[in-house]
Amino acid sequence: MGWTAEEFGASHEGWAGALLEDGTEPGPVHLDPGTGAGFRQTREWWAYSGVLNRPRAAAARAACACGWRGAAHYPIDREAVDAAGLYEPVIEGPRDDWERHLDEVEARTVPLPVELADLLERVEDQLNTLAGQAPVAALKAVAVLERVTRSVARDAAYIAEADDLSWESIGTGLGISENEARSRLTHYTGRR
Repeated sequence: MGWTAEEFGASHEGWAGALLEDGTEPGPVHLDPGTGAGFRQTREWWAYSGVLNRPRAAAARAACACGWRGAAHYPIDREAVDAAGLYEPVIEGPRDDWERHLDEVEARTVPLPVELADLLERVEDQLNTLAGQAPVAALKAVAVLERVTRSVARDAAYIAEADDLSWESIGTGLGISENEARSRLTHYTGRR
């Protein structure tokens, strides 16, 4: 299973990828779910076990859907994995590297004004408190917030399009891919 960060969506899904003995990254492995209804692909280290004519991973490294790959290689102790199913030691380093990658992605995004970031944090805290004390009131507040955010998102998307901002700059500002930026703005404007 890969790692995700809600704010970056599929653009930065991460995983512990496989490296072969020669240091190369193998192509994806196709998995049969047993239902006959399609195959799933993966590049996660565990799928490269040497079984079913698959290559055998010698090491793992962090990988991200955006194409980024971690520099560090983490050797796989196959005896520990095979004997006790110890997956955590294999993915711990790659996960930490991927989280540092997300910190770098976040640093390139458009910063929120400090006052707004503080306000949003306070709103979240108050909504969480309200959810515990008066859940129906919290639901009503969330409905109001959703209405406001839909309206603001629509207006901001139209203005971004009118300003002729490139999909690349919008994607970078949000920390997502150009395609996901286009999809998000299309969603906000209600166009299909």
